[in-house]
Amino acid sequence: MDVLSLIKSPIIDELEDFKNLFDHSLSSSNPLLTDVIGHLQQRNGKMMRPILVLLIAKLYGKVSTQTLHAAVSLELLHTASLVHDDVVDESAERRGQLSVNAIFNNKVAVLTGDFLLATCLVQASKTKNHGIIDVVSKLGQDLAEGELLQLSNINNTEFSESVYFDVINKKTAALFASCTKAAALSAQVDNEKVELARLFGEYIGICFQIKDDIFDYFDNADIGKPTGNDMFEGKLTLPVLFVLNNGAGEEIKRLAIKVKQRLASHQEISDLVSFTKDNGGILYAQKEMTKYKQKALGLLSLMPDSEVKESLRLYLDYVVDRHK
Repeated sequence: MDVLSLIKSPIIDELEDFKNLFDHSLSSSNPLLTDVIGHLQQRNGKMMRPILVLLIAKLYGKVSTQTLHAAVSLELLHTASLVHDDVVDESAERRGQLSVNAIFNNKVAVLTGDFLLATCLVQASKTKNHGIIDVVSKLGQDLAEGELLQLSNINNTEFSESVYFDVINKKTAALFASCTKAAALSAQVDNEKVELARLFGEYIGICFQIKDDIFDYFDNADIGKPTGNDMFEGKLTLPVLFVLNNGAGEEIKRLAIKVKQRLASHQEISDLVSFTKDNGGILYAQKEMTKYKQKALGLLSLMPDSEVKESLRLYLDYVVDRHK
């Protein structure tokens, strides 16, 4: 049995319930919207966030109807943010598949994202849990703020790790933290357990994003994006930020500024990727990721022992060790 199957083993039935509810929430009589939704559903993602919601809820009690609506709401919000981000970033691909804006156009992509966002709010309301509704609403704000922070940072001539982590905390970490917090709220546990779950999700999200950023420095068709894709979008991530702040010469720093301004050529980006790998950037990012993994494991040790807890440990290992 592969690792993902082991992770999902305690929630097989609940995951099927999630899929059915998710698909049902997206049904529409509009032919164009149906085509776009069909395209999105072909991605066959690993459902990392819904799995986390269901595992945390089951760890603390059981997966309820409230849990399922929360999981669907959060996954819809996540999907909406990706569709909108592809428009903002002018991305033609998402995980090896053509983006909505590439197949249709920007107008269709933006309106589809709006539909997903509205459907997310409908699902959140069906939880009838004000705490969960607050989590979803705040996440929507955080994701938008994170994207705006990332855009505004393009004109910043400093190479700030602090800003990098601010962006992560508003985007990926906020998403995973919202999943675990909403799950705990759906299980109706006390505030201490809710906060423990939220922080556990936050650390997982940081690990997840650092791992994704490391992928960008290697050529792998399975990942679904070419080497240096983040740099083509003007983004400088943790590996290159480390080398820029630790011994990089003025020429390399000028090149990094060109990257942020989206003025660098393919060759210049390739050169900066190689410089980063040759000067310890990847190793540094891996160490930072491991640091947050250990923090997450420390929190996991405080949670009740069960088959579900073992799945959460495997989940954390998978996030850090995955190859795509």
